[in-house]
Amino acid sequence: QVQLVESGGELVQAGGSLRLSCEASGATSTGHAMGWFRQGPGREREFVAAISAGFNNIYYAESVKGRFTISRHNARNTNTVYLQMNSLKPEDTGVYYCAAASTPYWRGGSAYHRERSGYEYWGQGTQVTVSS
Repeated sequence: QVQLVESGGELVQAGGSLRLSCEASGATSTGHAMGWFRQGPGREREFVAAISAGFNNIYYAESVKGRFTISRHNARNTNTVYLQMNSLKPEDTGVYYCAAASTPYWRGGSAYHRERSGYEYWGQGTQVTVSS
């Protein structure tokens, strides 16, 4: 069973930066595709960024391209994914969720990197608030 714990969310001014972390314990030896989603006030949960276990597939939502960078570190039994967020805007405010697939790629194929159904495991979320 994979368990995800996010950290790093806080209040920041517009134009500032934050780095979110998510540790996936109980990881398999082949690793897990992982991603970040967010849910703003009164909005649906939306895809932000994703990365395959082998680092060779990386995806971003159009709204964060050029500002956010996803990266990861794979260790025995633990996969850690990071989200470096620069040039933050008030519209980036929301709860950020880490997600992991049960396999190195997304369930259903790489096209599912942006779909909630592509992931089996979810963290509890970390709050990011960007003030104007």
